[in-house]
Amino acid sequence: MTMAEDKEFTDTATGGQGSPAPPVSGKEAPPRESLIDAVADLLQMLVNWIRAEASDLMHDKFVLPLQQLGLTLASGTAAGCLAVVGLNFVFVALLLLLAQWLTWPGALLLVGGVILAGAGIFTFIKMRSMQK
Repeated sequence: MTMAEDKEFTDTATGGQGSPAPPVSGKEAPPRESLIDAVADLLQMLVNWIRAEASDLMHDKFVLPLQQLGLTLASGTAAGCLAVVGLNFVFVALLLLLAQWLTWPGALLLVGGVILAGAGIFTFIKMRSMQK
């Protein structure tokens, strides 16, 4: 046997790495789980459980009340807008009626003054309630 043949024989027997090839069998042993892997799995399960509980808590305590608050605010805003549109028609009708008695400048002055006085009274009452 020459040296080249001897090297080739050794490479094929050891799988080309210089170490013996692992024995081949029909059944391989299942990989054993280490203690660190078991602790990591347990911690992952704990994290998943905490996330699920936090999700349920957030949904019950924050999301649902905020949705209800949003719906209430939207309904209040819609009602306020409709009230403003209705008041505009009332003011136009009042202007037409007052224009016959006081002329247009007098009617505009009276209606505008009443609106400004109402806004001032509302602001004063709101400031007083905020100070208390």
